[in-house]
Amino acid sequence: MNRLIDPYDCALFDLDGVVYLGPEPVVGAPEGIGKLRELDKKIGFVTNNSGRLPETVRDQLNGMGVYCELEDVATSGQASQDMLRKDLKPGAKVLVCGAGAFDDKVREAGFEVVKTYADSPEAVICGYNPKMPWELIDEAALAVQNGVPWYASNPDATRPTDRGIVPGAGGVLMLIELCAPGHKPVIAGKPYRPLLDYTIERMGVSAPIFVGDRLDTDIEGAYNVGIDSFMVFTGAHGKRDLIYAAEHQRPTYIGADIRSMSEPARTATVDGHVATCNGTTVRIENGRLVADAMPSDYEGQLDALWAGSQLSWANDVDAEDFLVALDDVH
Repeated sequence: MNRLIDPYDCALFDLDGVVYLGPEPVVGAPEGIGKLRELDKKIGFVTNNSGRLPETVRDQLNGMGVYCELEDVATSGQASQDMLRKDLKPGAKVLVCGAGAFDDKVREAGFEVVKTYADSPEAVICGYNPKMPWELIDEAALAVQNGVPWYASNPDATRPTDRGIVPGAGGVLMLIELCAPGHKPVIAGKPYRPLLDYTIERMGVSAPIFVGDRLDTDIEGAYNVGIDSFMVFTGAHGKRDLIYAAEHQRPTYIGADIRSMSEPARTATVDGHVATCNGTTVRIENGRLVADAMPSDYEGQLDALWAGSQLSWANDVDAEDFLVALDDVH
């Protein structure tokens, strides 16, 4: 059997919505990652969440049955360290708008952490903090609007949890931009290059594939560094996001969850306005996507979605009724 993972020497995983949702593992994640390790593939866990230390991530993964060593974890906090070191002199004052773990990373990089614009910061850096003090956002906004160089760990507007979708670090960036029109942060995390470049270089791999649930960070991030990607349907984005995806946000493969990586890759053949995937045929009729016979099972509907996506990406089509018919896929 030819497995999807076979051509790759490493699988890099986003965490939220891919490996875990809050305190719980995503269905199939422990088994799927365990199988990849049995196949002698390197494993990396790559998170845009700067609010957690790598040690915390490692311990959480091991606690839920996903084997992880510290060197397997790469965070936007670590990539942010590298970014600041390249631009600032040692000991520079940095106004950190994030969690305590992010403060620690900035200090570890050799900088002085400050919390107000009155402290004369030489840079502002923003990250995720689920208990972000409003006054800290105020101080960051004042510094940015007065020309202090601005950095951020990641742009994620939302974050999937076991309870639903909640605001992410990108929400704070939007608030600051409202107060400082025309100012944009330099960003370390996906979809920007620093985090993935840092991870790939540190792991010493040559043919990685990135696994994610978000098109605008995970899949676009893989595109930006020139590697293949695999989209799972266990997190933030789903069928509607995929079928209308821009070119730079289209995954190389899709699957229900991580276990699909040890199975044959889902592929589609396209002949004009007709696409077929694993025996499921989708066509364009009168400008609309239509399945010849919509499967009733989940994997079959993913086949239909993949076939329909190929047609939607190449043509201007109405996919609304088609998406409604995919009633097992979120």
